Amino acid sequence: MTPPPQSAATAPRSLAFRRDVNGLRALAVVSVVAFHVDRSVIPGGFVGVDIFFVISGYLITRLLVDDIEAGEFSLWAFYERRARRIMPALLLVLAITAIAAATIMVPPDLSRFAQSLIWTILFASNIFFSFNTGYFAAPADSYPLLHTWSLAVEEQFYLFFPLLLWGLSRLITLRWAAVIIAVLTLLSLALSIIA
Repeated sequence: MTPPPQSAATAPRSLAFRRDVNGLRALAVVSVVAFHVDRSVIPGGFVGVDIFFVISGYLITRLLVDDIEAGEFSLWAFYERRARRIMPALLLVLAITAIAAATIMVPPDLSRFAQSLIWTILFASNIFFSFNTGYFAAPADSYPLLHTWSLAVEEQFYLFFPLLLWGLSRLITLRWAAVIIAVLTLLSLALSIIA
């Protein structure tokens, strides 16, 4: 039995396979894995996460621009595709981690875990961990969801960037939207460095 046809607004769009992008993904994976195995192997291996952010931003922007230019952009369809891609695996990880935490954690750790679980479900665990990890905080290994900070950053991008790009594309040309986004990006980088 074949699935029902999808409308243009809900049909997933895809980009042509790019070897260069796949090569960057491989470098990112190797650097992050090597960093976690032994930090002395690739001391800056955590930069692999930044590489993933750049790749994801590029691919999502390309898909959004293609949809907007084709007059087929649907904010709802975009969010639905992201949810279908992310949520099943995330919910499975959270359920298994919650069961394990309830089984083996002592009450103070379980309380911290519950807080991090709520922030993770809200795709804001990066905010939670920025305030709850550090020199005088509990050890990082007592936060089993610490790795979700990068997913939170990515999902925040998925939430706000399409709105920004779509809104700008309704007011000005995509070329001018790119200029405004570039300026906002540089301002964001400057604020990050200052902070």
